[in-house]
Order: sequence, then C-alpha cells, then structure tokens
Amino acid sequence: MTLINHLNWRYATKRMTGEQVPQEKIDYILEATRLSASSMGLQPYTVLVVEDKELRTQIQKVAYNQPQIVEASHLLIFAAWDKVTEADVDAYMQNIAEVRQIPVESLADFKGSLMGSVVNRTQEQQYEWAARQTYIALGTALAAAAEQGVDATPMEGFAPDALDELLNLKEKGLRSVTLMPIGYRNTEADFLATAKKVRREKEQLFVKLA
Repeated sequence: MTLINHLNWRYATKRMTGEQVPQEKIDYILEATRLSASSMGLQPYTVLVVEDKELRTQIQKVAYNQPQIVEASHLLIFAAWDKVTEADVDAYMQNIAEVRQIPVESLADFKGSLMGSVVNRTQEQQYEWAARQTYIALGTALAAAAEQGVDATPMEGFAPDALDELLNLKEKGLRSVTLMPIGYRNTEADFLATAKKVRREKEQLFVKLA
C-alpha cells in the first residue's frame, strides 16, 4: 500500500476495541515521531506514553469522558516546553557536535541564530512556537500509525490546565497540547467506521500562484 492508501484508510477513530497494539508497532510509531521534522531540529516538546489503564481513566475525566482514552491500547500526550533556555540550546548544540563528530565551536553561528529567533522571545511566545512544533510531530505519528494499520485519533478536546495538574507537568517545564490515543477501531460501535472520508477537492484546497 502507498501512503495515499494509508491516509485514505485512516480517520479520527471515535471508538476502539481495547485490543493491545503489539510493542513493535508502538516502537515504530514512536521512532517515526522522533524522526519528525522540527523547526531548526530543536524538538521543543516531550511525548508522554501512557499505557496504564488506571491513569488513562483519570485522564479521561479531564478529557470530557471521551471513550478513546480508555478504549485505546496506548495514549500519547504531546507536551510543549513551557520555555526555551540557553541551556536547552547548549544541550542541542552538544548533541549535534557528538552525532556529527564536529567541534561544538563550529556551531556558534547556528547557536546565535537559535538564541536570536527563539530564546530572546517572551516566554509565552516561546511556548506558542513550541506548541506549534508538536503538531508537526503529531502529523507524523498519525501517518506512521496508519502505515502500521493502527488507528489513532488527534484530540484537542481536553482541559489542558487540569491535565497538567494531574500529571504534574508544570514542575517538569511542560504544558500539554494535544492527545493521540492509539488502538484498533470498533466497527460496531463507531458510527464513522464505514463513513466515506470527506476532504476538500484539490481544486479548492490548492491555489497555484503565477
């Protein structure tokens, strides 16, 4: 199957069966998420992986009792960094230097660019930038799940402040942005399971500029 086939197959699953997704498929989805595009490669977010059913039951209460939270096999929580510091940039520079086997000093211009375009913003501007990066990772995770024949649902329908408090995310320097339950569709309970995918026609969506 091609990527287009997989994307036609996937939809925002409303009901899941509770069946466990094999660990190798979970690992594949997580690795694809790790390799996702990110502005300047910084990846200013953390992806929390929740398998524990009891914890997901607690999370469901701050997610408007949506059933996917507990019917899924796993729940991914995409949480943006609350702020981006010079220490974060230094750690990133060090990682680049080690992976590429180059002197960290050779990255001075790149560090300066990051400092000027991100670190020198207000903390709220930093968070908003980081939060937008999580959506890039979310999109990659959704496509990877579809490729593996695993259902996944992008969800903003939850109370972020309540979830942050439940998981003590503030103390970790994180703020929850979006959720992604992973599992298998319940074709008997989900009214969308057999519905045709509806998207705008390409002539409407894409505009060619002269």
